[in-house]
Amino acid sequence: MAVLAGAYVIAFGAPEQIAQFWGGAPAEETAAPRGRAGGARGQGRATTVVLAPLEERNYSLVLRTVGSAVSLGRAEVIASEAGEVVDSALRANKLVEKGEVLLRLDDRTERLSLEIAQASRDQAQETVSRYQGLRINGTSVVTDVALSEAEVALRLAEANVGLAEIALEDRTIVAPISGRLGLSEVNIGDRLSIGDAIVTVDDSTTLLATFEVPERSIALLTEGKPVFVSTPTYAGRIFEGQITAFDSRLDSVTRSATVQAEIDNSEGLLLSGMTFAIRMSEETDPLPVVPATAITWDRSGAGIWVVEDGSTSRAPVTIRYRNGDQVWVETDAPVGAQIVAEGAAKLREGAQVAEARTSEGPGA
Repeated sequence: MAVLAGAYVIAFGAPEQIAQFWGGAPAEETAAPRGRAGGARGQGRATTVVLAPLEERNYSLVLRTVGSAVSLGRAEVIASEAGEVVDSALRANKLVEKGEVLLRLDDRTERLSLEIAQASRDQAQETVSRYQGLRINGTSVVTDVALSEAEVALRLAEANVGLAEIALEDRTIVAPISGRLGLSEVNIGDRLSIGDAIVTVDDSTTLLATFEVPERSIALLTEGKPVFVSTPTYAGRIFEGQITAFDSRLDSVTRSATVQAEIDNSEGLLLSGMTFAIRMSEETDPLPVVPATAITWDRSGAGIWVVEDGSTSRAPVTIRYRNGDQVWVETDAPVGAQIVAEGAAKLREGAQVAEARTSEGPGA
């Protein structure tokens, strides 16, 4: 009973009658301790907490994803004519210039057709020249109708020559762009059909990387924004590129947008079809940053405790970003205000707090 009585006195103070009996203190003096003790359920004694000033810092938004790349300039050479291959310059990884001859098809028929067309043209030209000469000499044998028909025949003959020349040119397959040849299975003696694939040509001086960006990182997408890519083939080396285009809508399943970026490959180290690790980053405007332990939750949401003159008040916050034990927030609390960094979970509105001190100083 003595122990219980002592604990009661320590926690709630001595009853007024006993206090007057022991010390003769008036009721007004003993009422105050009871009042303070009775308020322990509300504010209690000063709670020891760790304080820190509210600071602002930039947050680095970093997106890491994976994508693949193809040559920005690429073409697949397709046979437009059928025939037997009589000459070939195809060699894998060979650098070719635009217009360089890759292979030739048998063109004997086309050459003969061109000679026939040229002979017909020459004959039509002679007829027109003769009719025009007779008209100049005043000979009435050549009528306007005859001269007109001869001129039309000449135009048709010239058109046939053009068609024959095109048919002959089509027997020679040339590189549509400058670049590097891929593997080809076409050899001399093979017979090609119209539409057969001959070889691919890749201009890999610039690669076009394609990757997906999730919905939460759409704010990073702007044309011309730098991207940094790496590949296991060249560990530790970073290649730089920039965004050139991105889709206008999100995929309904993956909730992501397709993005394209051009990567400089003037050294020729990267190959079309490689897989890349892609990184983009951007710094936000300065935002208040607090330790994760400073944030408490109630029915209204997240908040932090601001200390002024030893008394606490709760300021609502909206969490924007997290990085480890640091949280970037939006809040009306002024920058530089003292906030409770540790010990916030046991606080109430208007609670009295005392700053914890260590051998290194306050706020440790």
